[in-house]
Amino acid sequence: MARKPEEQRRADLIAATIREIGATGTLNVTTSQIAKSAGVSPGLAFHYFRDKEGLFLAAMRSILSGYGADVRTALKDTKTPDQRLEAIAYASFGMTSFRREAISAWVNFYALALRSDAARRLLHVYHRRLQSNLVYGLRPKVGERAPDVARRIAGLIDGLYLRYALETKLMPARDLIASDPDGSEGSHHILRAIAAECT
Repeated sequence: MARKPEEQRRADLIAATIREIGATGTLNVTTSQIAKSAGVSPGLAFHYFRDKEGLFLAAMRSILSGYGADVRTALKDTKTPDQRLEAIAYASFGMTSFRREAISAWVNFYALALRSDAARRLLHVYHRRLQSNLVYGLRPKVGERAPDVARRIAGLIDGLYLRYALETKLMPARDLIASDPDGSEGSHHILRAIAAECT
């Protein structure tokens, strides 16, 4: 069997990290668990990422990168402020962001940011981009109120994500998927809140 290239082994470790955090709902997973899930040795995980936090940060970057790609894809063909806001709402609760393991991992990364400067910086980049995208879509609709409205909408997005993360712990995966298979419930909450702010 051919040995996988380094880039693929790194990607496998990152995917396994997201998978294991998603399955346990906590950051209390060992590097050995992650390495076993990825099909590599724990020594290789330490070689690539130095320590468990380095692995968590790489997984966090991967999730944020996926979310950013979703937003860019959703925004690509938008022409009006309403279309831009709908695209942001959809990207936040659909596409790759709404996988069960991504929901759980995302919220656990918030916990990591409480004790890790590097994780906090990554979250700051996410918050700044979300704020900027929302303000750009909101300014033609609410004028100078756009930054304040954007902050409230961003807070609602994060709050709904927390709710979904808790539900991943409280209900079986099949029930969670059945309750909101494509994230449309979350998107509709966001769009209703935006509509209320704009009136």
